[in-house]
Amino acid sequence: MRRDRGGEGGRARSRVPLRRSLLGRLLGVSALVAACSVAATAWLAVQTTSGAIKQEQGQNLTADARIYDTLLGYAARHSAWDGVDATVRELAEQSGRRIALTTQNRQLLADSATAATPPALPPEASAVVDPLSVDTVLAARSTEGQGTAADRIDPRAVGPFLLPAAERAALRRTADRNAECLNRVGIAADVVVGPSGRPRVQMVGNDPERALGTRCDPADLDAPTRTEKKALTALNELADACLKRQDRAGVRLNRDLSWGDEVAVPAPAPLPDPRPSDARQAAPAPEAVPPRELTGEDDRAIASCVGTARSEQLSSYVASPALLFIGDEGGATVPGFDLSPANTAKIAGAAALVLALTVGASVLAGARLVRPLHALTGAAQRMRDGEEHASVPVSGDDEIGRLAAAFNDMSAHRARLEEQRKAMVSDVAHELRTPLSNIRGWLEAAQDGLADPDPAFVSSLLEEAVQLQHIIDDLQDLAAADAGVLRLHPEPVRIGELLSQVAAAHQARAETAGVTLTVVAGADPVLHADPVRLRQAVGNLVSNAVRHTPAGGRVTLSAYGGGGEPDAGSGSGEVVIEVADTGTGIPAGDLPYVFDRFWRAEKSRSRRTGGSGLGLAIVRKLAEAHGGTASATSTEGEGSVFTLRLPTADPAP
Repeated sequence: MRRDRGGEGGRARSRVPLRRSLLGRLLGVSALVAACSVAATAWLAVQTTSGAIKQEQGQNLTADARIYDTLLGYAARHSAWDGVDATVRELAEQSGRRIALTTQNRQLLADSATAATPPALPPEASAVVDPLSVDTVLAARSTEGQGTAADRIDPRAVGPFLLPAAERAALRRTADRNAECLNRVGIAADVVVGPSGRPRVQMVGNDPERALGTRCDPADLDAPTRTEKKALTALNELADACLKRQDRAGVRLNRDLSWGDEVAVPAPAPLPDPRPSDARQAAPAPEAVPPRELTGEDDRAIASCVGTARSEQLSSYVASPALLFIGDEGGATVPGFDLSPANTAKIAGAAALVLALTVGASVLAGARLVRPLHALTGAAQRMRDGEEHASVPVSGDDEIGRLAAAFNDMSAHRARLEEQRKAMVSDVAHELRTPLSNIRGWLEAAQDGLADPDPAFVSSLLEEAVQLQHIIDDLQDLAAADAGVLRLHPEPVRIGELLSQVAAAHQARAETAGVTLTVVAGADPVLHADPVRLRQAVGNLVSNAVRHTPAGGRVTLSAYGGGGEPDAGSGSGEVVIEVADTGTGIPAGDLPYVFDRFWRAEKSRSRRTGGSGLGLAIVRKLAEAHGGTASATSTEGEGSVFTLRLPTADPAP
């Protein structure tokens, strides 16, 4: 009764700390994770809301690009920043932002700040306004104007290419006539005026080749005007000077700044021809020298020089580079965002709700987690108290479910071991009782005068004593092997010689049973092993084979290297010893248990088959002590083969 009360008290004492510890830690971790998650979510919500408000107030790429493009156009059309204040204030009113322009030395040019003492400008400018070096990310470039697609000069910076009113009017009249002509033939066309004042005819649609078959030829609009020729000549000279510095020939620039043939060096004036006029007329004209084709490197050099020449030509017509600052009136580069008390309360309420839901879910999860652990704890305590085996229900395939399944397997295995232990005690008692009963019976008969102590009497007692000693020795060997104290004395052993010794020792018994015992002649591998223990293991196999082989049968001993064939030598890392018989064989259902202790296929414990059921168990233990294995194969009615595989290396101590 005291033990039962202690068991119940132990269960009560262990249940509370387990529940508190596991559930408390689970709740604590869950609350910490929930608090961190809520804080991170709230911070992300504030940042996301701030970003949305910033975009709504104009902090986006489109608004910045519009401000930048407007100021870039002003710089392209004016040689200085004088008078830009009105443009800056107008842009500030439209965007609700603070816009400031400074020189590259941060001297203020214009500022839309309304405060008497405006805040300091940020250390980094939003952009650099330079019509000769446009920021292609902020500026939406137009394909109309001077320069190529890769040119970074603003198309509104025309400089000396700006047409006067007279040339502009003449070109406009020509453009209007061409547009009217195209419209009459059914081709929609409009007149578009570029930044320099030059008009061009733009046909509606994507097929400009339609006008080629009409009389409306816009070629008269392609010829450069007097102003454009003068500016183009100056630009050509600057480009040629750049090319000359690179030891390259000059080029001839067209109105659209494309280049054609190289500039030919003027030939000297021809000398007067003394021949008659008719001879001069018959003389063949000199052949024209074809222009040299330009390579890719030439084109790159020309493009670079043209760009440099354009920057040099336009530098006096555009405003100098300026730093652009876009921010709010408070001095920040982006509009600020402050949480109102109402918004703060909403975020706090949402955080508290999330925290409550998390704690509630953690409580439910913790209860479901602790419930199967209670069942496992109770089952383990019942096993400790010696109660009968009871399995734990497996609720799922999660970690707890797998733990319950493993516990059930362990409990079932423990129950099997307990049954084997009880059976072993019973078998040991039976095996010891039989020889002791025989010895006691013969001694009592001698004491009562019913038996004479003649040599046959003494021989019978000695046989029973030897049987008893054999059982005790087997049990002692198994106990030593289980405890890991089975001592080996390894030395080089010739397996062929060892098999011959075992065969000689069992030859008399085999002849008595009418069984032929042979050793297969072949290679004699050498093994580093304990010869006494190895003879014991092989002897047990031979004794077992002779015992289960009927008269006229055969038992064969053989040994070879681990290559799988006899006579393979011993260089393969292991030696294989086989004991084969032509006996009754072992049923397939019994084969996995032949090396178990006290297991015998014949349950009658007949003295005819003999044995204590420990011989094969000792064989397996001795093989494992040498670092090897023991196995068996059998065909019922044909015989069995028992195999020992032993490594050639020195077995571990």
